Amino acid sequence: MTVKMEMNLDTQVRDAQELARIQVQSGLSIIIPTYREAENIPLILQRIDKLRQEQNLTLEVLFMDDDSRDGSVEAVERAGFDWARIVVRTSDRGLSQAVIDGFTRAQYPVLICVDCDLSHPVEAIPQMVLALATGQQFVLGSRYVSGGSTDDDWGIFRYINSRVATLLARPLTQVRDPMSGFFALRREDFNTSDPLNPVGYKVALELIVKCHFDNVAEVPIHFSDRQHGESKLTLREQLKYIKHLRRLYIHKFANAMYFLQFLVVGASGVVVNLATLTLMLLAGFPNAACLAGGIATSVVSNFLLNRRFTFSYAREGNIWKQFIGFVSVSSLGMAVNYAVALGVLKSSVGAMPLGLHLSALVGIASGMIFNYIGNRYVIFRKTHIR
Repeated sequence: MTVKMEMNLDTQVRDAQELARIQVQSGLSIIIPTYREAENIPLILQRIDKLRQEQNLTLEVLFMDDDSRDGSVEAVERAGFDWARIVVRTSDRGLSQAVIDGFTRAQYPVLICVDCDLSHPVEAIPQMVLALATGQQFVLGSRYVSGGSTDDDWGIFRYINSRVATLLARPLTQVRDPMSGFFALRREDFNTSDPLNPVGYKVALELIVKCHFDNVAEVPIHFSDRQHGESKLTLREQLKYIKHLRRLYIHKFANAMYFLQFLVVGASGVVVNLATLTLMLLAGFPNAACLAGGIATSVVSNFLLNRRFTFSYAREGNIWKQFIGFVSVSSLGMAVNYAVALGVLKSSVGAMPLGLHLSALVGIASGMIFNYIGNRYVIFRKTHIR
């Protein structure tokens, strides 16, 4: 029984290796996003050429350059490889956009993304293709699985930054290193993705979510520090990552995220209400005017914040019509709040300790859910939902 099982495993491995060999011979498209990497271009081309000859690979290399003007074009031309070319991008610049643009231009069935700073070992590409051949949809070169590593001089802050970014992405994917910029996938899977709109530099995370990848493999790699040039990881890029995460959370957990943002905006409205009330009271306005001013200001702030953040997809709509609708729904929500609270108060709950408070909380929750549904699907509705 053991011998038969081992033979079956050997057959599966050989079949996977054969399929990987077929995929390699069918061709690989290696996409390398660049910005001011002229010194590294000849070095990475030498390593890819060595791999190409050793593994008898059919491939193309596309440098997607964001208008560096540092000699990158000349560096590719001087290398003299007919399988390598550079595309200079002058609009919609950015690392993630460059990768997506490169994938759409690629001619071969297997797509691979590699950084140009020599931090990614291109020698791991055959192993990544083998993982695709065994049925994986997406393959990452990973620092954080068994066998993976980073250079010893990684500082503690860089390590913490990477780990925190990974932790923030955990609800979106369970892979160990979703921050990796070294990955492979099939063109046919890339072509079935939801609309892509990445922000910043974490395009792998975008693809995992938007392509709905369930089978993601991680191949251990050693991540080296760049040899030439400067790191592009700035505070601005890290803030873009937060913006990118928000987009992906909304994409994957749409209603839950919209409702959470709606609650946060509602909480901010309470602060605005109380702040306005206090300022008007200090200014000598009568109590009734202070209450009215606080409510009016919070309604306006809630509307603007929901339009700007919670339901940002509806910002192109007529603002006045939306405001009138928002006020109407909020008024109905208050009526629902009051009616539900009264109904609960007249039930057995009203006789319980703190029955009035419990009734009020149920009413508030009902009114809030009513407001959310009204705003989400009526006032700030999506005309087209993909």
